[in-house]
Amino acid sequence: MFIIKVSNLLKSGVHFGHSISKLDTKIKPYIFSKNNGLHIIDIYNTIKKIYFSCLFLKKITTSGKKVLFVGTKRQAKNIIAYYAKKINMPYINERWMGGLLTNFSTIQKSIEKMNIIEKNKSLGLYNLISKKERLLISRIHSKLKKNLGTVSQLHVLPDCIIVVDINKEKTAVNEALKLGIPIVGIVDTNSNPDQINLPIPGNDDNSKSINLILYYISNSIEIGRDLYLKNKNYAKIISQTN
Repeated sequence: MFIIKVSNLLKSGVHFGHSISKLDTKIKPYIFSKNNGLHIIDIYNTIKKIYFSCLFLKKITTSGKKVLFVGTKRQAKNIIAYYAKKINMPYINERWMGGLLTNFSTIQKSIEKMNIIEKNKSLGLYNLISKKERLLISRIHSKLKKNLGTVSQLHVLPDCIIVVDINKEKTAVNEALKLGIPIVGIVDTNSNPDQINLPIPGNDDNSKSINLILYYISNSIEIGRDLYLKNKNYAKIISQTN
């Protein structure tokens, strides 16, 4: 699929964990050593977990399944948006709306409402109502857009979520766990890797570290998605010739 170079991970600071005082004891098997008050993550464990995660993501996206990216912390939000847009997958990088997964049918109604507002606006229908009513609709739309605009095309529950910092995104993690949705997550030394299906031990506070891990992950998703589209188009051509 691709080669993960140790030198690239080291340059990106993937191996730097949190201070020793913030250790979650469950992460100990992934720690290599201590240095200057910090825990150092075993980079070879990180590589192994990235490969496992990438193989899993490639497999499910080859079947046409959807993956949801989640990362609202300052260091992650722009990176999350970049890679999710690049491979045409939904993402949350502002605020996680409680019940997005566990109350999906209700959230879908809000998404539908947002889409209707956008459609009516494009048709010029709001020119027929008062300025006060237009302002009210605009405020409702802005709020919906901020919270749900990045998942407007998510018509069914995602088949996997990718999380940067499972502690910060614990609401998303808990909802996915409740529904049995697999989780791929970057797990720092202050986190419990046993909470999720596919933990990737790594620095979740450094933008370079987050970027590199998501680069590998998004590449595998893109490969799987492209294979799905190729097979779908092939099947369509075959059906048309029969």
